[in-house]
Amino acid sequence: MQQMTPAPAPRRDPAPSRMAYRMQRLWMTPMIRRLVWVGLPVFAVALFIGTYLADEVRRDGVTLMVEDVKAAVRERPEFMVRLMAIDGASPGVADDIREALPIDFPVSSFDLDLPRMLADVTALDAVARADLRVRPGGVLQLAIVERVPVAIWRNDGTLDLLDIDGHRVKPLALRAERPDLPVIAGPGADRAVGEAAALIAAALPLSDRLRGLVRVGERRWDVVLAGDQVIRLPESDPVRALEQVLALDEAQDLLARDVLAVDMRNPRRPTVQLGDGAADTLREIRVLELGEN
Repeated sequence: MQQMTPAPAPRRDPAPSRMAYRMQRLWMTPMIRRLVWVGLPVFAVALFIGTYLADEVRRDGVTLMVEDVKAAVRERPEFMVRLMAIDGASPGVADDIREALPIDFPVSSFDLDLPRMLADVTALDAVARADLRVRPGGVLQLAIVERVPVAIWRNDGTLDLLDIDGHRVKPLALRAERPDLPVIAGPGADRAVGEAAALIAAALPLSDRLRGLVRVGERRWDVVLAGDQVIRLPESDPVRALEQVLALDEAQDLLARDVLAVDMRNPRRPTVQLGDGAADTLREIRVLELGEN
């Protein structure tokens, strides 16, 4: 009897099914891979945290733990500030700075608002520039550049010290407190301190008679001397006009005579206003000259 050979098993088709093919193509998409490898873990963690913090008691516990950690870090010795050092400030300005920055030492450097503190210091009239930093060793270092007063401004019955830029340094109670500084007066004088300083430097030969400068119409200066003598200067190039008056005084002792005012508002036609005595004498001389003719 002949033995029968079994039929061969059907060969498996190596091609993937339609669904498997689509899933393989989808897995090759970068966005899907990132979503699976990154998005799903993040979502799982967020879901866990959200579920955990959904309870109010747990939330309060986490908040207290975070605050305790922050307090422990802030209060570490290396972060504590124990004193403030002020460099470049006079005693009076240093007192004003300490009053403007009422800090209760020791304090953590994390609790110091340095930009606001610096703004408070530079807002003081006497402070031109300031630098604020926390030095190692727990020292709050404040370096100050003070405004240097160059003139006393008399305006509306008040006296103020001004620097070269016209900024107020501080109020002044009495003129006698700063006899070394010249006086400028009148509205708008604070906006022309630099020009006033140049005039005062040019008037050095008259320093023993100079009483001050008066701003007229917020556009020009009058130089006031002892004996109520006045030199009226032009709006433009007043230093040159003053130097012309000084040259004339050196040559002819003009200001030593009975002169009330020298008007240089028109430098091409300067005029001199005589005192009453000099005017009477001049009239008598003219009468005599007419009689002789």
